[in-house]
Amino acid sequence: MSSNEERNDISRRTVVYNMPGTKTVGVRRDVVFCDRDAGIRTFDLYSSPVSETGRRSPVVVFVSGYSDRGMEKIVGCKLKDMGAYTSWGRLVAASGLAAVTYSAQEPAEDLGRLLNYLRHNAADLGIDERQIGVWACSGNVPMALSVLIQKPSEKIRCAVLCYGYMLDSEGSTDVANAAAQFGFANPVDRWIVHDLPQDLPLFVVRSGLDEMPNLNKSIDRFLAQALAANLPVTLINHASAPHAFDLFDDTEVSREIIRRILAYLKFHLVVESRM
Repeated sequence: MSSNEERNDISRRTVVYNMPGTKTVGVRRDVVFCDRDAGIRTFDLYSSPVSETGRRSPVVVFVSGYSDRGMEKIVGCKLKDMGAYTSWGRLVAASGLAAVTYSAQEPAEDLGRLLNYLRHNAADLGIDERQIGVWACSGNVPMALSVLIQKPSEKIRCAVLCYGYMLDSEGSTDVANAAAQFGFANPVDRWIVHDLPQDLPLFVVRSGLDEMPNLNKSIDRFLAQALAANLPVTLINHASAPHAFDLFDDTEVSREIIRRILAYLKFHLVVESRM
């Protein structure tokens, strides 16, 4: 890993919102979930400081669509070590859930390996394997969509998709072109909105002033098709925000959207499971 001084500025950026309890969150770092010839993969587990004794916590997995090598080349560190992910992990844990960030060399395979490890070691980790949500942003969103489509047996309970590239369809190549340009995995190049589970709650955040090429076009196309298919999708359009609003738009509107994301995760992973 590059030294802190060499890391790109974005790697040090943290979420523009904070809340009580983030400093007392428990963090288990570098838990090995895969040890193969291609290298060791690890994850960090953020745990709520107020978890009930003996009660397993629902967990939010922060999806990576990039290899560690790619991220280190771009920003100087692994995705899981970026300030964005450490601060989001603490926010989720302070909200009463658990959060997982992880390293990846083969994004599609490693996400599957991680989910398998979490399910088979849930008791030791103190997490509820029946209540898993995913969070993804930007070029990581296609990777998240792929696991929602291809692994219905994983029974992901909800997904938060922030300012991300979605699905190519109707002859579009916007996502494929961006994947080639920015180096993120695009395992959904053959899938369409109708391949998504019909009962999976999706929370989509759109940055109205997003400067990434054709990103909002992919979101707009996705939303039109999702609504036509009557999928349970929630949209927030942060009209005045740039890409990565949670890191760069230090406004009360951004903070309110972050609070809504946390409330959405807690509702679908905690409240709804008790209904």
